[in-house]
Amino acid sequence: MLIQHAFENGVLHVHLVQDLEVHNRAAAAVHIEQLLITHRPRTLRLQLPTATPSPASLSALARTRRLCESLGVGLTAVSSTSLAPPAAA
Repeated sequence: MLIQHAFENGVLHVHLVQDLEVHNRAAAAVHIEQLLITHRPRTLRLQLPTATPSPASLSALARTRRLCESLGVGLTAVSSTSLAPPAAA
């Protein structure tokens, strides 16, 4: 499984479970496209698996951005590490 998703309050939350590689980036991009067309969200929140995504993950992100622009859907991309709670001082 490359993608996990949830839809709530007009926001489609998509999580790339692992960094993409050349052989699976198209499948991930098509899956995201199908989710966008099915749910018609106001915003897509795409969670990347690392703070330094692979070129294939960035390629899928670029394709997703173009699709979101054409559909009028807002896009926010975050990394899994940006969601971690702050370390205790």
